[in-house]
Amino acid sequence: MESKTLVEIGEYTQLMGRTFTLPMRWRMFFRSVVREIYSLGVGSLWIVFIISLFIGAVITIQLSINMTSPLIPRFTIGYSTLEFSSTVMCLILSGKVGSSVASELGTMRVTEQIDAMEIMGVNSANFLILPKVVGFMTFIPVLSVFSMVTGIVGGYVACDLASSLTHEDFIYGLQLYFTPIYVGYSIIKSVVYAFIISSVASYYGYCVKGGALQVGTASTRAVVNSSVLILFFDLLLTNLMLT
Repeated sequence: MESKTLVEIGEYTQLMGRTFTLPMRWRMFFRSVVREIYSLGVGSLWIVFIISLFIGAVITIQLSINMTSPLIPRFTIGYSTLEFSSTVMCLILSGKVGSSVASELGTMRVTEQIDAMEIMGVNSANFLILPKVVGFMTFIPVLSVFSMVTGIVGGYVACDLASSLTHEDFIYGLQLYFTPIYVGYSIIKSVVYAFIISSVASYYGYCVKGGALQVGTASTRAVVNSSVLILFFDLLLTNLMLT
């Protein structure tokens, strides 16, 4: 098990070394980046909207019910809706984006399209993976801010369902405890998570061996390992940036 993990880490490092080289044709590279921004980023807006809206509402209702201590002011509930956005959003996107990237590259591998590129002298890792990584990392700050705003809207709407929390208390809590640096911190974390999702999914899809069954297995492993790495780096970045 340990040797297999070390082999995967080595293969991943070598693949990233091939990926992060200068593109041979910049115009084609920028076109690919724009296409990936639309596919991976803009195409994820709907799921980010739904997840953030409902999680913001659920957190607000649940805290308003469970926060019964008179020593804890009710307006602190408003601040809590900002905390989940980057991590929870990227955990969800690891399923959508990660499985999509791994399946796409895995299908290209088993149908020998990547082998054909290598025969023609094309750096397939750079050509296929770099636009996905750059495109997703470029658009993820937009998704992060969008998730924050949508979560706040969900919490504000949920105040109508939580009888013990008013809209005024919710807004007051947001304004009182708002620290601009936390928004930047959340965006930085989301950019790191975007790199993890896109690069790990690309590795499992690019290095798949076998047929259609192995492509499905690679997609599953990409999602699981991306989620674990996101949680690990969430702990690491929180300790590094907030302590």
